Amino acid sequence: MYPFLRLTKTIINGIHQNLKGNTLDITDTSEIKLIANINDIDNYLEMNNGRILTLFDLGRTDFAIRTGLGKKLLEKRWGLVVAGSTIQYRKRVRAFDKVTIKTHLKAFDERWFYIEQTMWANGKPCSHALLRTGVTNIKTGKVVETSEVMQTLGHGDLQMPLNDWVKAWADADKLRPFPTVEDEKI
Repeated sequence: MYPFLRLTKTIINGIHQNLKGNTLDITDTSEIKLIANINDIDNYLEMNNGRILTLFDLGRTDFAIRTGLGKKLLEKRWGLVVAGSTIQYRKRVRAFDKVTIKTHLKAFDERWFYIEQTMWANGKPCSHALLRTGVTNIKTGKVVETSEVMQTLGHGDLQMPLNDWVKAWADADKLRPFPTVEDEKI
């Protein structure tokens, strides 16, 4: 089940941080803290890999709220979409571990924002993800160009080109075949 209570807590905390003046610049790193609870653990007694990706959603939510993007999403009737991701798992997260999720904007091109996220348990890095994300127009479903989003956020001149490993991943992902109806043979 999706962690709606944690999502609500993340939204309230992000708004509260903004009201206290603890906003983030678009180039800053968001950090949220939580405890790995029993609902996060799988039959191997560690945090489920799918749950890690879901909890990364919360990190991106905090980042959006604290950078002002969340407010602009509501004003402009925009949404967020994940168009691709890659993740590495290195250390286990066990029940009741203290977890920190760090989120920051790594790069962007004309269409996509590349978000880097890490999960730390008890002060040690456990997983690392790179996500290709976009801002969408809710009415049309089309991706809004990053230049328009950055202009709306007051960062129209900011450039964050893809570094070598982000570019290599993005280029490799373009080569990946996506299944078609013709591929489905029964």
